[in-house]
Amino acid sequence: MTILETRNLIKRFGGVHAVDHLSIEVEKGRINGIIGPNGSGKTTLINLLSGMLAMDGGEIIIDDVQKFTQMFPHQVFFYGIARTFQNVRLFEQMTVLDNILVILTKRNVFSSLFEKHTEYHLKKAEEVLQRVDLWKKKNQLAINLSYGQRKLLEIARALVTDAEIYLLDESFTGLFPEMRKIVSNIICELKQENKTVILIEHDMGLIRELCDYIFVMNEGKLLVEGKPNYVLEGKEVIEAYLGK
Repeated sequence: MTILETRNLIKRFGGVHAVDHLSIEVEKGRINGIIGPNGSGKTTLINLLSGMLAMDGGEIIIDDVQKFTQMFPHQVFFYGIARTFQNVRLFEQMTVLDNILVILTKRNVFSSLFEKHTEYHLKKAEEVLQRVDLWKKKNQLAINLSYGQRKLLEIARALVTDAEIYLLDESFTGLFPEMRKIVSNIICELKQENKTVILIEHDMGLIRELCDYIFVMNEGKLLVEGKPNYVLEGKEVIEAYLGK
């Protein structure tokens, strides 16, 4: 079953096509890798899918029913999409716990700070922070976390939305091995829960290990798609990364 589709998706920056008439279909319950050389349009695609950038053409289709020629962040949340960023985005002057509670309660930052949280909210927050091994850090300000812990907190913020589709933009970059293991386990657990993951990653070992299916982008276009062993050993992919 296709859960997310793009049809002739376009994004231009000046005269450059960052995403150039891109059409892909993402199957539900699958871990999907998006790979390609730097500047191939991977993060631009995630920004379009998450409503962070306006499309210049084409459409995005969710569950084969909802069709969008423009996506906005509030729509993305409503239709069950969550994401992480290459450059971590947290409420730095809030505690680790409050960074989760503000998402759980769907309040703005100031309302969340002064809200009396329910036992349900606190239980859910503890569950997700235990999942990323940050519960012991719950009272620390986010700004005081290490780089890897900040990335784990951002993943926790995505997880607590209980989305159907997770867009993970280089979530492994800069992590120590034990943290990479945590993220790998979370991605595999999401698949077991029949959630859909779209993963941008440069580590081909991780792509081969985790992904069920891969889309390769180059110069904003879909170069090739398929199962990891087929795609990663293809001549087109090798040339795209290493040059002809």
